[in-house]
Amino acid sequence: MTAPTRDTLFISKATPEDDPFALWLAPRLEAEGYRVFADIISLRAGESWRQQLTDTLQHRASKMLLCCNDSTLKKHGVQEEIGIASHVMKDLGDAAFIIPMRLERYAPVFGLANTQFVDFEKSWAAGLDRLLDELEQAGVPKENAARTISPNWETIRRQLVVPLRRETERLYSNWIRVTEVPDRIRFFEISGAMDHGTFQLAVGAARYPMVRHNRGVLTFLDLAEVNEELAAAGRFVEKASCGTLEFSEAGMPEIGIAPREAGAHLVAMFATAWERHARERGLIRYEFSGRRPGFHAGEEQARLGQRIPWGRQGDRRSSVLRNIARGKVWSYGITVSPNLWPFPHLRMKARVMFADVVNDEPGDIIQSKEQQFRMRRSVCKGWRNKQWHGRLMAYLEVLSGDSAWIAMPLSPTCALRCDAQPLLLSSPVTTDLPNLMTDDEEDDDPALLGGRTDDDEEEEPEEDGSDGNS
Repeated sequence: MTAPTRDTLFISKATPEDDPFALWLAPRLEAEGYRVFADIISLRAGESWRQQLTDTLQHRASKMLLCCNDSTLKKHGVQEEIGIASHVMKDLGDAAFIIPMRLERYAPVFGLANTQFVDFEKSWAAGLDRLLDELEQAGVPKENAARTISPNWETIRRQLVVPLRRETERLYSNWIRVTEVPDRIRFFEISGAMDHGTFQLAVGAARYPMVRHNRGVLTFLDLAEVNEELAAAGRFVEKASCGTLEFSEAGMPEIGIAPREAGAHLVAMFATAWERHARERGLIRYEFSGRRPGFHAGEEQARLGQRIPWGRQGDRRSSVLRNIARGKVWSYGITVSPNLWPFPHLRMKARVMFADVVNDEPGDIIQSKEQQFRMRRSVCKGWRNKQWHGRLMAYLEVLSGDSAWIAMPLSPTCALRCDAQPLLLSSPVTTDLPNLMTDDEEDDDPALLGGRTDDDEEEEPEEDGSDGNS
């Protein structure tokens, strides 16, 4: 009897955790001419599915593509497939029969510790390019003429998509509307000789936001206030002023500021107002990879594990802003980006920062960007949308207190005032997703927030320099 042809790439994965990745990868491999086997569509109902898996892996697989993360590698079925593949690898004399595909960092696995993985963690697209190169170099057979993609991949993908219902649903955004800005913005120019170094230091030390322009500053202060703030730099005189709305739309042509530049100046001053307000409230600043820092809840805002109430009267809920997870302290925070279009608002992006634990108390902030990134991937991946929303609402409650607004000073007499509640949107459709957890349960789930789990017993893999940035 003729032996079956080894022309199949066998994808070993966890079900259903790795299904989205397999549904993304398989048709792209088929488009390159490879034959692909994955249990999500390759198996048929009946009693022979285990035998079909085994036969394919033992007799038809040219390579086993192994999805790698800690939870997948602990699955009994995946471990069985690794055992079978290890025997095939010896029989074929192919030390590279198993190709690990790293979806997340994972602890070393017996028999695979020295096997080079293909990194899909930072980018699926980059991982695919690398995988195709390896398959090409290994001479894995493929059909170069008639390349066909099974329509079943798309059929299954559509079945897994959450269905929509034609029913209106209210949704909170991550925008808070700017409700009040100062009426006028002014430009003051220094009178007489100017020392650029002293001028720059004085502007940087000013208590209120201002932007340098040529020999002067744009600000919401009046003449007396500017001369008091910048006394070290010299005396100033007012050269131009206009309404803030007019400035955002038309700029200030008399001093050479175009509308686009004017908008950038306003955004810069609003961002400075937010950052100074956050520092004054005792929030912890942390520099992320983007342009704007995050500000996180600290001991002044919330104790470890403390539930912060939020919501309307009669509909009060609560969420945690700081806790211990996987042996580290996590603190919720946000990065704020001011925007003027389509109307003035602050756009908030959720952030999570980690610190060491020393004697059950928060220690130093972890300085390694790679470790921060890994902790966010492991601790926060189980947080549901409801939990992210609850933390944002609790955070805004801490900032606003009993007020309906958050006021960020722009001068001694005026402020950038924003709603303390995110904008409420209305969606014409909704989903049938169940509300799986109550507010009281969400932070007590040991798998998410620091309870003792099997994962906590695993040692951290050694650094290999291949992580992405945060």
